[in-house]
Amino acid sequence: MENILEAYNVSRETIDELKKYEALVVEWNNKFNLISKSSVQYIWERHVLDSLQLCQFIKNTDKIMYDFGSGAGFPAIVLSIVGKQLFPELKIFLVESITKKALFLNTVKNELNLNIEVINDRIENIKAKNIDLISSRAMASLDRLIDYSKPFCNKNTRLIFPKGSKYKEEIDLSLKKWKFDFDVIQSKTDETGKILYIRNIRRK
Repeated sequence: MENILEAYNVSRETIDELKKYEALVVEWNNKFNLISKSSVQYIWERHVLDSLQLCQFIKNTDKIMYDFGSGAGFPAIVLSIVGKQLFPELKIFLVESITKKALFLNTVKNELNLNIEVINDRIENIKAKNIDLISSRAMASLDRLIDYSKPFCNKNTRLIFPKGSKYKEEIDLSLKKWKFDFDVIQSKTDETGKILYIRNIRRK
């Protein structure tokens, strides 16, 4: 799985920043339970590299990305760290309603000097436009994620949602309410994982 770093030609400086972020997650997890305790020892593989593979969906022309339910910052913080090197024009907005998690995200922003903005609020209360990308990892089912995303979307907005083994059922349920174009991409870090790349959402 380390070849994911090679695939994106990640610099040594960027890897060092990812390691600093990893250390911050471990440190703060003792206080705030940012990620499950069982996954702490696998944080690099299960969270960092899993987030890094979403780079494949980001274009050099992308300017604005929103991440819903950011939690500990996966994938948004990882993408912002590598973004310094790979897509420096991209700004990521992290939407997190839980105040203690938003506090952690702002701490990471300041310590690593990231081009992000943390929004400590519920998705329903936010208004934004001209968004290129929306991501969310393990926050909600696909149909709910599309419900949340649709008010933010223009004709060019793309959605990136990592999913588990029940992705087919989630797609089928969503297609009862919505029409959309999508690709299903195999995760490089999880045999049962998929990444849903969705475009052109419209109501049935």
